[in-house]
Amino acid sequence: MAKIAIQHVCRECGFRTAKWFGKCGGCGAFGSVEEKSERPAGRGLSAVLPIDQVPLSPGRRERTGIGELDRALGGGLVPGAVVLLAGDPGIGKSTLLLSALDRLAGPGRPVLYVSGEESLQQIRLRGERLGTLSPELLLAAETDATVALDHARKLRPCVLAVDSIQTLALCGLESAPGSVTQVREVGHRLAGFAKETGTPVILVGHVTKEGSIAGPRVLEHLVDTVLFFEGDRSHAYRVLRAHKNRFGSTNEIGVFEMQSEGLVEVPNPSALFLAERSADASGSAVAAVMNGSRPLLVEVQALVADSSSGGSPRRTAIGVDSGRVAVLTAVLERKLPMMLADKDIYVNVAGGADLPEPAGDLAVAAALVSSSRDRALPSGTVVLGEVGLAGEVRAVGQIDQRLAEAAQLGFSRCVLPKGNRVRAGNALELCGVSNVGEAMDALFA
Repeated sequence: MAKIAIQHVCRECGFRTAKWFGKCGGCGAFGSVEEKSERPAGRGLSAVLPIDQVPLSPGRRERTGIGELDRALGGGLVPGAVVLLAGDPGIGKSTLLLSALDRLAGPGRPVLYVSGEESLQQIRLRGERLGTLSPELLLAAETDATVALDHARKLRPCVLAVDSIQTLALCGLESAPGSVTQVREVGHRLAGFAKETGTPVILVGHVTKEGSIAGPRVLEHLVDTVLFFEGDRSHAYRVLRAHKNRFGSTNEIGVFEMQSEGLVEVPNPSALFLAERSADASGSAVAAVMNGSRPLLVEVQALVADSSSGGSPRRTAIGVDSGRVAVLTAVLERKLPMMLADKDIYVNVAGGADLPEPAGDLAVAAALVSSSRDRALPSGTVVLGEVGLAGEVRAVGQIDQRLAEAAQLGFSRCVLPKGNRVRAGNALELCGVSNVGEAMDALFA
């Protein structure tokens, strides 16, 4: 007869220990450790195989029919994968999920959408607004995880979606739905179903006021892919970003616009990020950066002003690493005749984009110099390059894709590192520079 194991689990972070403590050893919270009884299930030995004899599945990805979502997923849904879709309330998670499920459904290919937050009538009303009324899109309003899994095993859908995992609960557990214990155990059951049947499972997750996914961190470790919906509900644009992906890159992003008929893909995000840019404004530079395989043009804005506090000057950066801005400020002070130590410096990447790589360093430096001198950069100019501590401008990768994107959007000139070799026939006028001094001369001479 199997012994009942007594465990003590933190309801905040899921930390486990054999003894009770007043303070959690994982997250440091007081009074959060609770006793839990577990009866281990008997099971046989698992197979042990040499790595070269492990059979491989075809690994065919299932396209959702939404290009931006497929891009963020790394090409589509992988059989047996568990995807966690998280974001702030009202950001568009359920809207995107319903649209994707409608396109995945087809004759002989049912999909199952389990909702613990909305009634079937509410989902039907949203479906009429979005035009997602496929007869193979099956709905279930259920909060019991066992019943939901029974539906899935009976119907054998090609995709199972749960909205949201915090609303499902197991009757055998005493804790309330959404608690750490319930989220962890329900997540394990759903992940086990995905691996056992090869059915992709999409989970919608809530986000706390701190911006992290509600529930234990083990939930993020349990799933294969974590997608975050980012954006302000007061603005129409949303960015879908992969924070974890076992089957693809985490650098890919998907861009959407919220319209009356739902979320609409933005096929050219570069034009979106530059749509409201003023060409003759000082403190603005355009950088060509890579998000995974996609080149993007983003506007880097900088404001250099006299210190308003009278003490230590302010340094604020949005969309770019603040430590990187501090380094670039120090390099400019040392290599150029500039005094920035007593200035307030604000740097922002417009449109909710960000600079994911050092290739945007030179654009940040150019925006800072432009604001400090109150002189706009030449019209139609793109700036790219990594800046080192010695003031040198280092070469960047995938230069041809960046330049092609700039030419497509009507830019005519590019200031870039001398070390970059560009294929012949490029449509832009290229100005190679080896250090920040040469770069600023090329931009402001």
